[in-house]
Amino acid sequence: MRRVSSLAAPHLEEYTRTSFSLISKDFISRLSSLPCTTSINTNEPLSPQPSNTHLKSCKKTQALLFSNVKTQTFNTLADQNPPQLSSRQRKIREKSQLEEAFESAKTIQEMLQVFQEMETNFDERELSLACLRIGLKLDQEGEDLEKALSFANRALKVLDTNDKLSLPLAMTLQLLGSACYSLKRFNDSLGYLNRANRVLGQLEKDGSCSAEDIRPILHAVQLELCNTKTAMGRREEALANLRKSLELKEMTLESDSKELGNANRDVAEAYVAILHFKEALPFCLKALDIHKAKLGLNSVEVAHDRRLLGVIYTGLEEHEKALEQNQLSQRVLKNWGLDTDLLRAEIDAANMQIALGRYDEAINTLKAVVQQTGKESEDRAMVFISMAKALCNQEKYMDAEKCLEIACGILGKKEKVSPVEVSEAYMEISMLYETMDKFEAAISLLKRTLAMLEKLPQEQHSVGSVSARVGWLLLLTGGVQNAIPFLEDAAERLKESFGSKHYAVGYVYNNLGAAYLELDRPQSAAQVFAYAKDIMDVSLGPHHTDSIEACQNLSKAYAAMGSYHLAINFQEKAIEAWEGHGPSAVDELKEAHRLLEQLKKKASGISDGSVMKALPLANSSEAGFSSNSQVGIPVIERQRSAT
Repeated sequence: MRRVSSLAAPHLEEYTRTSFSLISKDFISRLSSLPCTTSINTNEPLSPQPSNTHLKSCKKTQALLFSNVKTQTFNTLADQNPPQLSSRQRKIREKSQLEEAFESAKTIQEMLQVFQEMETNFDERELSLACLRIGLKLDQEGEDLEKALSFANRALKVLDTNDKLSLPLAMTLQLLGSACYSLKRFNDSLGYLNRANRVLGQLEKDGSCSAEDIRPILHAVQLELCNTKTAMGRREEALANLRKSLELKEMTLESDSKELGNANRDVAEAYVAILHFKEALPFCLKALDIHKAKLGLNSVEVAHDRRLLGVIYTGLEEHEKALEQNQLSQRVLKNWGLDTDLLRAEIDAANMQIALGRYDEAINTLKAVVQQTGKESEDRAMVFISMAKALCNQEKYMDAEKCLEIACGILGKKEKVSPVEVSEAYMEISMLYETMDKFEAAISLLKRTLAMLEKLPQEQHSVGSVSARVGWLLLLTGGVQNAIPFLEDAAERLKESFGSKHYAVGYVYNNLGAAYLELDRPQSAAQVFAYAKDIMDVSLGPHHTDSIEACQNLSKAYAAMGSYHLAINFQEKAIEAWEGHGPSAVDELKEAHRLLEQLKKKASGISDGSVMKALPLANSSEAGFSSNSQVGIPVIERQRSAT
């Protein structure tokens, strides 16, 4: 059975969550060039005049101290208004003073107090942009998001009229999407953000707004779409939005800017999260080049880039390169006195040593690291998990089990505080229990993990991964009937998270077909085996060993149905594919020929009495967990936090 290396599936912190403060600042600075209300002349259009002040703070009149606003502005209006002014002129002047007070307000409390006065002097149409600015400020500060939604909806009712598209409309839709995301209303968030994206696309197409005005808002929308889709488990789709946001940054930032380097690293992390290490590599290398040129070899950003690069090389099974990058990263972290990051990098290094077969060296590294950890710290638990891994490889199972007991004791107290990190650790521990043939302990720990993850909407991809593994272990230990609901659930969740053609879905279908065939449901088995073969052919290629095995499984399902002609056809295709592997697949080819002869005898009615009923489990990468893949488990650091 092919095992998963923890180094190929370490924890990656949520790679795309951009701080709302950054997004809102962009919007607020863009709004600073707009009037806080629409023109007093109701015949004037709502859309603001184009401005070149986006992404920069506008210079405004010196702020009024709000403690004096009422006495200076409201209570003395009669004194300031000469008797010769008409009532209309006094109204205009009062509105102007309120606008100035609103623009000068620094805190949300000041803004709300002025807004209360404005509500008695302005109609809803005139208040729309002020509502938008208050909503953005509330969202930026993360306070009272329901109130932010309320102000955004007030703005939307005015701006979303007569099918007239405008930049403030797009900004309002983005605000609604952002607030809904923070409130975990992901479907609502996605709807608003998709519409904002369409509005901006149409504005750009029509030429009614300049590209310079549109880009910062479009960039924010793309990041929010990425955040929301990631939270919904739709990581493949989220990655497309993240790539789009990077393209927009490349249009507006200097080629050597630190921010552009960080954006490239974000994309690399996103690829690592879905185990596309080859695609991640060029983005990580670009981030490293930018940061080296801009900040120097000994900068913290360079250290973070190197650590991520180490994980990528591990995923590519280039362990020597991974260890080299890790050591370079450690030097910088040590120079900066970043003890926590350094400790985790040392745990990374031990896992790389294990991958290289240097078990004693890894154990010595971990013995030194454990002295630096607190008794109840998660880092200490991770040290003992890595220690158990090294001991398992040396077949010292009793010592390994003691290490895992210590780790579980620490992690059990952290379940409510750090459910994601603890669940990832439990998944790794369960695989070590499998190594020691303690399947019941592994299944029990995975079910405990499922109970934690199912409460977290943003972790549904991990739920799919864990369900797949529980289903496979039940299948392996004879609990076929119980395995089916776990496998069926896993297939649906992984399709939603990674796309219907992801190889993980193929592995789950392969195991689901095995379960159906074991329960004498050959038609159901043939259907899911066909899905598995189609996915494997697309994602891995028709000559990959797992694709060939899927083809043979389909042959066995048709044979169980009595459709020998189809069974022979697929078995011949499998033989042809095995022949392309040469001497490395001699045994597999011999077995494939034996099965073909058996099928021909059955087809001719000369059966030798053997029954092709039970299907052997795929021996390479069951349920999406091969030796270098663990789909759905967040990927940068079991040792935690590459950046």
